[in-house]
Amino acid sequence: MIHTTNYTNTFIEIADDCPVSNAEVPPEKKVKTLAKLQYEQIVKEPYRYSSDDIVFECYAVKNDISDSEKPQARIDFFSKGQPCLRSSPLAKRYGFGIHHNEDSKVAIFSVESSEYQKFLYDNTIKKVKAMRSKKI
Repeated sequence: MIHTTNYTNTFIEIADDCPVSNAEVPPEKKVKTLAKLQYEQIVKEPYRYSSDDIVFECYAVKNDISDSEKPQARIDFFSKGQPCLRSSPLAKRYGFGIHHNEDSKVAIFSVESSEYQKFLYDNTIKKVKAMRSKKI
């Protein structure tokens, strides 16, 4: 069985306990963090990649998986459930909402943007919250 992290026509709102009121670009570090990898991939080409593409590519980078190994590694990776972008630090810590369009391709929007607000009031898409960082 192949699992997926993709959503369709869904907006992931920032987490209730997100510490910022204006989005922040994940900082540069010696080794790129998951947040930075996700941010760069999505911002570079909005609505090009699905959640599955982003989640797997970040896994591949972090685990030094070569291009020739990627097809089989992707099958193995999605043979078990993986965390979706509701667990992304972009929505939990850095203040970005994540929109999945009708083709399950994603783009991010800063919490203070007019686009973010439009998604909140758009009744044609489903809204879900990013996962909280702390238990209540």
